[in-house]
Amino acid sequence: MDTLENYRQIIQRVLEEYAAIPYAYGDIRSEVIADVKGDHYLLLTQGWEKNKRVHGCLIHIDIADGKVWIQRDGTEQGVANELVAAGIPKNRIVLGFQPADIRPYTEFAV
Repeated sequence: MDTLENYRQIIQRVLEEYAAIPYAYGDIRSEVIADVKGDHYLLLTQGWEKNKRVHGCLIHIDIADGKVWIQRDGTEQGVANELVAAGIPKNRIVLGFQPADIRPYTEFAV
């Protein structure tokens, strides 16, 4: 299987697993948005908590130049660790939410 296609499948599977976790309060649901052609993947949360609207991006991942770019990670465990456990090597994952001068000091790609 093509490496990028494998990455796409892993990303979508991991995001679907996160989306399946129910919220303990409010009428909030998670939704996976996958633009496979453009290689953009999002996990959105939306709904209502009491009288307050909840809408936001929990996870945003792109594939660019053969690497997996994590643009936003609002998880407690870190979605990068989930992607590594699922088979994407650390040297193919860029923590895009970290400043460029910090990335060399992470365990992940620059």
